[in-house]
Amino acid sequence: MAYKFAFVMDPLEAVLPDKDTTFVFMLEALRRGHELYHLGLRELHAHGNQAYADARRCEVARTQPHYRFLDHGAQYPLEAFDAIFMRKDPPADAPYLYATMILSLADRGRTFVLNEPAGLREANEKLYALNFPGAIPPTVVTYEIPRLKRFMEEQGGEMIVKPLDGHGGEGIFLAHTRDRNLNAILEAVTRFESRPIMAQRYLPEIRNGDKRLIVLNGEPLGCTLRVPRDDENRGNIHVGGNCVKADITARDREICRMLRPRLERDGLYFVGLDIIGEYLTEVNVTSPTGIQEIDRLDGANLEARVIDFVEARVAALHR
Repeated sequence: MAYKFAFVMDPLEAVLPDKDTTFVFMLEALRRGHELYHLGLRELHAHGNQAYADARRCEVARTQPHYRFLDHGAQYPLEAFDAIFMRKDPPADAPYLYATMILSLADRGRTFVLNEPAGLREANEKLYALNFPGAIPPTVVTYEIPRLKRFMEEQGGEMIVKPLDGHGGEGIFLAHTRDRNLNAILEAVTRFESRPIMAQRYLPEIRNGDKRLIVLNGEPLGCTLRVPRDDENRGNIHVGGNCVKADITARDREICRMLRPRLERDGLYFVGLDIIGEYLTEVNVTSPTGIQEIDRLDGANLEARVIDFVEARVAALHR
């Protein structure tokens, strides 16, 4: 049965066809005969308690250009779509949060939303990990530079600091007591103690790679290690991390078991976990990436598993 799938995302011209996870979701859905609709945050609006989308039907392909629109767009009630994929890239700023509030008006008896908008509002990608103390490294969140310095001393003189609203490795520093720039770094990341930041124990296993583990409905699908360059501490692909083949370990499965009840409760069906060594460091929920890299390394087709899941959820609504 053909369904109508809407994708709330960045402009299609900005998509990287060889890297973008949303792109392969769209390819797989199109291959199965589903109709695709594209919109951005600005195209969501509400009249009273009825939410609408100004959306354009589209197609994507591994050609040049990689997309085309099939119409000039129209206004649709959100319930006109069988499923809505909320895949707008970070930052999760005020317009993003307002968009999730509009998406929350969709009738869940008629339209499946991945991920659940209320869950997206709840799950700051840094702070959400604090719900799972058995999975994370020693961590503090604070505005205060003296508290950060005390924590660093407790961790042996090194720590990672990062803003709570960063993404793609943005604003992450390795701080240590021997650095004459330490005060300047902490002043910069806290904006002179005017915003809270996260500090975590430095995990030397980062030199072997920062694992991106793709999780669907609480179960691990696949993973890759993003290995930092020799002159970098960050493994993010955006800053030059090299993706290498990796296996799902017993510890990875244990972490997923810890997270699954909360992920299910919050409707966070498709997430990307960042794992360094034995520790969970972040839970990525807005538009997790990594599927194309894992597909190439493992000879897999993870996007098919995701579309299977969405089709099953939609079919259940139609019974």
